[in-house]
Amino acid sequence: MKRRSLLLPLLAVIVAVSGSWLRAADAAKRPHIIFILADDMGLGDLGCYGGTQVPTPRIDRLAAEGTRFTQYYSAAPICSPSRAGLITGMHPARWRITSFLQTKKGNAGCEQADFLDPRAPSLPRALKAAGYATAHIGKWHLGGGRDVTEAPKFAAYGYDEHAGTYESPEPHPDITATNWIWSAQDKVKRWDRTAFFVERTLDFLTRHPDQPCFVNLWADDVHTPWVPDEVSDKKDLPKNFRPVMAEFDKQIGRLLDGLKARGLEENTVVVFASDNGALPTFQGSRSGGFRGSKLNLYEGGIRMPFIVRWPGKVPAGRVDERSVLAAVDMFPTIAAIAGATLPRDAAIEGLDLSAVWRGQPAAARGPLFWEYGRNDEFFRYLANDRSPNLAVRQAQWKLLVNADGSKPELYDLSLDPKEANNLASAQSARVKELTRLVLDWRATWPKQP
Repeated sequence: MKRRSLLLPLLAVIVAVSGSWLRAADAAKRPHIIFILADDMGLGDLGCYGGTQVPTPRIDRLAAEGTRFTQYYSAAPICSPSRAGLITGMHPARWRITSFLQTKKGNAGCEQADFLDPRAPSLPRALKAAGYATAHIGKWHLGGGRDVTEAPKFAAYGYDEHAGTYESPEPHPDITATNWIWSAQDKVKRWDRTAFFVERTLDFLTRHPDQPCFVNLWADDVHTPWVPDEVSDKKDLPKNFRPVMAEFDKQIGRLLDGLKARGLEENTVVVFASDNGALPTFQGSRSGGFRGSKLNLYEGGIRMPFIVRWPGKVPAGRVDERSVLAAVDMFPTIAAIAGATLPRDAAIEGLDLSAVWRGQPAAARGPLFWEYGRNDEFFRYLANDRSPNLAVRQAQWKLLVNADGSKPELYDLSLDPKEANNLASAQSARVKELTRLVLDWRATWPKQP
């Protein structure tokens, strides 16, 4: 009995140690995942997509070391719904996010909620359940700010740590000295914000050496106001944009170098995208030759840069011009890479495209849908080239049409990616088919409370 009493504690220690070893071994196999989301960045802002305004050697390096996709679509042409699509894997209309979240009066006018419902599917929550350490660092804009004081905290969506900007439930004090996006009183100045986010990202990874990490690094300095230093003329937009863009590129380089210096480069997936199109576009140059901008459903508003780097797993130096990817695909794709389980009771609308990331040919996919601009009163700020407020893409065909069925525009993107030749009058049967498809989709939206 005495010998047995001595063996039991020893056995417990062996089990604990072996359990820890197995967890560490499992963690070592699963990659860290960093999702970099630029704010209001167009395709034409990056050298690797043909941009010439500002050299972007570090982001171009990211593309050279990974795969660059040319047909990736945001969930919306404006920040809050585009981010909701990434988090939930569902079209943002499902969760009543239709425009940028603002005051309660403005939200009601846009026929939207005041914040993302925490009952919605959540990518960080799924990853946390799978053993990941999770952090949101940067812009949130899915609830909080202005007069919305009851927005759920970051933990409600599955984040262990956070460093949010003004438009969040828990803004970080170093970047939000006042109740606005930025101020001269901020401890970390506007032009140093991305450096602040990069440092916190690397620190988070360093503090979790035995656990896979997921980090949203959602920088906001490519969004106006562009403030490159303390003395710049804030009205000189083209002059200010260039140093702001150059600093953003520099900080992406610091992140990549930091991963390498810490021995994390080989086992880290870095995803780079933008939330929606550029504005102002500087006569369309920031939209990469596509029609439109932020605030409309033409390609310049929703077709975004998208780069994935994962050494040894994602082909390096590859350009994928065939695969059609969407923001709603990020949840199932990243969950598959991380070994996370999708919530069983959620109707995730995105696809697991992890095989496409790894270089396998893309399969045909079903239609993609968008909506933006529900009424004239609360969407009166829309861009000059205002699009119809619904869009659907099926294969190479894209239809834009208003919710009442008026003003259809049909484009064959395989021949006319710049949407210059409206084929609606010549393709009436196709217009009718796609109009029915998108209006049937619209009919499934939740009703206003």
